Amino acid sequence: MERDAMIVAGFGCRSEADDAVMRAALAGHGRTVSALATLTHKARLLEPLADALALPLILIDPAAIRGVATPTQSAASLTAYGTGSVAEAVALTAAGRGARLIAARIISADGQATCALAEGVFA
Repeated sequence: MERDAMIVAGFGCRSEADDAVMRAALAGHGRTVSALATLTHKARLLEPLADALALPLILIDPAAIRGVATPTQSAASLTAYGTGSVAEAVALTAAGRGARLIAARIISADGQATCALAEGVFA
């Protein structure tokens, strides 16, 4: 059985982030994605973008990203969530076992959101 690759855009964001900020962060990567992902308590911030793009939104429990190794490091992410980058960690977690980061986090111009891309495989 052939398996299809998927690209997940993982987001970290502050509560002030809006749809335009999320769109800009995603556009910065210039890739087509299969799904969006964020932490469970940030769902309301990503739902408008997921709906507009007709993409699934994968919600990740904060405990699931604790200890996930990421190439970039944010002191705030380390303190709050136990990982260097929320965007990278949720992208990797949502993309599943064996996922690999294909684009490290980028930070929106206003500093309100981060977005990273991971590639995984649909079972």
